Amino acid sequence: MKVLVRVLGGTLIAAAAAAAAPVAAQAPAVQSEGAAYAVTYIEVAPSAAGEAAALLQEVAASSRKQAGNERYDVLRRIGRDNQFAILEAWSGLKAAEAHAGSDAFRQFKDKLRPLQASFYDERPSTGIAVAPAPATVARDAVYVITHVDVTPPNKDACIGLLKSLAEDTRRDRAALRFEAWQQNNRANHFTVTEIWADRAAIDSHIAAPATREFRDRLGPMSGALYDERLYRSL
Repeated sequence: MKVLVRVLGGTLIAAAAAAAAPVAAQAPAVQSEGAAYAVTYIEVAPSAAGEAAALLQEVAASSRKQAGNERYDVLRRIGRDNQFAILEAWSGLKAAEAHAGSDAFRQFKDKLRPLQASFYDERPSTGIAVAPAPATVARDAVYVITHVDVTPPNKDACIGLLKSLAEDTRRDRAALRFEAWQQNNRANHFTVTEIWADRAAIDSHIAAPATREFRDRLGPMSGALYDERLYRSL
């Protein structure tokens, strides 16, 4: 499969080739009756980066007003101005579907389409380790989106590792948000979303014993590279 932040390709994760088992061999994740999540990776022609950013800001403003929206973050990848990601959370699947069918969202996609350099890579997901959104996020905060791909037999073990890492990471005061989602149509694919106060906090987290242990244990399970990408809010 192609990965974008993915996210998740669309950009959080623009075009990393991932080795994946055939769809038939993978049990889909079950969409819970609780909140619905999605990461979308978007890549446009470099010359269209400014126009795409304006469209994303417009759709974010309208989406946040829709019933059931819990958050709608639009992000630009650091160092790649033509790559973007959307992180969204809805009160439930019906609210997410209503948003996808709204006139404002359809118009946004119609306007974006001629600007795209890759397909619109949207990944509906279920939360497996989620947390309340911070009340405020500084403009210079750094968002991290990571696509995690493990071989199908290791999906449950990966969920356990992600939950443990989330618990450890949330003890760090510089971690403004740390969540893990499971992709609905690929049960062995996950998205980790993080918000950090600054780049120094991310570097400290990467070197932390809990993070190093997580990556050491994840390595033998992996079906693709650990694809971590940094963004800032538009």
